[in-house]
Amino acid sequence: MNYKVFLARVLEPVSIWLMVIGVVALCQPWVNVLHLYATTITLVGIIGFNIAVHLPTPDRPEDEDHG
Repeated sequence: MNYKVFLARVLEPVSIWLMVIGVVALCQPWVNVLHLYATTITLVGIIGFNIAVHLPTPDRPEDEDHG
């Protein structure tokens, strides 16, 4: 697996879930550790998402016929 496939299949979805978990952790009042690190979790997700989106996506193989 090269880095383009890693970015498209792993980093982008993980980053989206980190952003969602960070927002949920910020809104919940029960677990203090999650509330304290919610902003950091969200920022890590945003940075990972920006990296995944701004680098080029994997190229499709020439022999695939979509249509």
